[in-house]
Amino acid sequence: MSVLSHVEEIRARARQKIEDGPVTQDYGLDKERAIGVLNEALATEWVCVLRYKFHYFMATGIHSSAVAEEFLEHAQEEQGHADRIAERIKQLGGKPQMNPAHLAQLSHSEYKEGGTLTEMIRENLVAERIAVESYREMVRFFGDGDPTSRVMMEEILANEEEHADDLADLLFAVETKSGETHRLYFQDEVPKTGSKDSAEKSKPEAARGATKRRGDGKADNARGQA
Repeated sequence: MSVLSHVEEIRARARQKIEDGPVTQDYGLDKERAIGVLNEALATEWVCVLRYKFHYFMATGIHSSAVAEEFLEHAQEEQGHADRIAERIKQLGGKPQMNPAHLAQLSHSEYKEGGTLTEMIRENLVAERIAVESYREMVRFFGDGDPTSRVMMEEILANEEEHADDLADLLFAVETKSGETHRLYFQDEVPKTGSKDSAEKSKPEAARGATKRRGDGKADNARGQA
């Protein structure tokens, strides 16, 4: 026996407005508003694609190769997000908004170029953080009213969080002014700095020399008094 007590009613409704495809009468949200929210997400993804692609081509510097590859990977994943969102908009009977004149207005993140490699990383990280917060709101909006869109946005959100984590690591590794890379240690690789020898080695050479001269002077005075 079916767990649904009104199977016949469901069958009857399915034959009504069949041109609506997957959108049935029990769709739990205002469809036009849902499409509008998804178009904002779509615009956000497109702006991210363009920004990452620009940074991929423009990244320069001693560490630019690895960073540029990260930008390219993120751009490709953002493109995948955009494709999924556009397909969902179409399923809901809407029109994916891809007019370049409107993308910047709809996007939650901004198109910021940045003048240095560090600035590029920083701008992308800011954009990812904006996307993370925006997509969490969208997940709550879709809720149980549109579980398909909710699950899709949850999956995209998880990927954006990974992007933000990657960029935070890059930002930590590349020094802001010099562009030099910090040595990142695992716990068992951290240099021991508590010993007397290591403390002595950490002193500037001039300071070590001065300490040695003071020690030699004390020894000479002791011999003279003897």
